[in-house]
Amino acid sequence: MSADLTLALIDAAATAIAENAEELTRLDQAIGDGDHGSNMQRGLQAILRQREALAALGPGEALQKAGMTLVTTVGGASGPLYGSLLMAVGKAAQAGKGWPEACAEGVEAVKRRGKSDVGAKTMLDVLVPVVEALAAGKPLAELRLTATASREATKEMLATRGRASFLGERSRGHYDPGATSTQLLIHAVCDVLEARA
Repeated sequence: MSADLTLALIDAAATAIAENAEELTRLDQAIGDGDHGSNMQRGLQAILRQREALAALGPGEALQKAGMTLVTTVGGASGPLYGSLLMAVGKAAQAGKGWPEACAEGVEAVKRRGKSDVGAKTMLDVLVPVVEALAAGKPLAELRLTATASREATKEMLATRGRASFLGERSRGHYDPGATSTQLLIHAVCDVLEARA
């Protein structure tokens, strides 16, 4: 992965979160503690400030450093979860594993950290099907569609993990904020990669 591509991915991710921070906050106010938008924006801005240093690293090392930045700068659950994702993907990439396998290891790290899995109305409800589609060799357009459909599906799910789980049945009828930010970030990555295909 070139330095130019690393910079483009960082910029696209930061822009996607900045442009949708208010929406993420609104979603989190409905079923969480209302800080997902501001927390995600804080984390991506911290990564943005390191963009040149990250671009000078190899992809695996850059992902690990970005993940550590999220863990140390983002409050709530999203920092440790997204941080664990990036650090595990980066570690696997540094070990010479391909992107589908590295991303699968990242998903497993999120499952362990959040003690959760698919169906609990979390970011995993988008991450898992997208990474499965990646492993199956699906094109970027299909990864984007999978992310969108998977996020849509969280609306009628019953939350069984995180703060939203305290609402019980009242958690239905709302999109999951973490699934939404995951969808936004996957779309941002797909946009950059498609532009360079």
